[in-house]
Amino acid sequence: MLHKIAEALVAYGPPGVFLLALLDSVGVPLPSAMDLLLLLVAWKTPDRAYFTAAMATAGSLIGNIALFSAARGGGRRWVRGVPEPDRPQRFREWFNRYGLITVFIPAMFPIIPLPLKVFVISAGVLHTPFRNFTGVIFVARVIRYFGIAYLGIQLGENAQHFLEHNAFNIVGVAIAVAFALVLAVRLSARRRDATIL
Repeated sequence: MLHKIAEALVAYGPPGVFLLALLDSVGVPLPSAMDLLLLLVAWKTPDRAYFTAAMATAGSLIGNIALFSAARGGGRRWVRGVPEPDRPQRFREWFNRYGLITVFIPAMFPIIPLPLKVFVISAGVLHTPFRNFTGVIFVARVIRYFGIAYLGIQLGENAQHFLEHNAFNIVGVAIAVAFALVLAVRLSARRRDATIL
């Protein structure tokens, strides 16, 4: 069924990809559909691959901004499992320091089993600066979608096979990037604290 939906959306081209990215980012569960569709478009119509990646990025950005804004306006009721009442400040401090990393990693890597929507909602509830949030989502989605478009052009019908057989390596790279980002944040915080002292 997903293949039929993908074929129908491919017929619409970039606008279909935009719509799918928007729905996926605003909260409709469509696991891996966006990435597979983008691979399919890049393979079948390589001349439109990068424009399609741009449409996917725009749709995802708008969808995530809508979810973020709704969470910011709706408060705690959006987040299940927001920290217990005795520890909200600790969670807020942790999210202020590392939260955008938890948004960036699943937004960038297609096969990381991290619930991006939970972190997007948390960012909204905890009033993460809008510019920081949109910047992180934009950079992550550009890397992801343009990377998938490039892969689709280069590998054609073998692109999905490549992703499936290199999933372990991709997860390893994602974990390494996450650790590097956490380390960079910690080093930056220490330097800032040392400057203040």
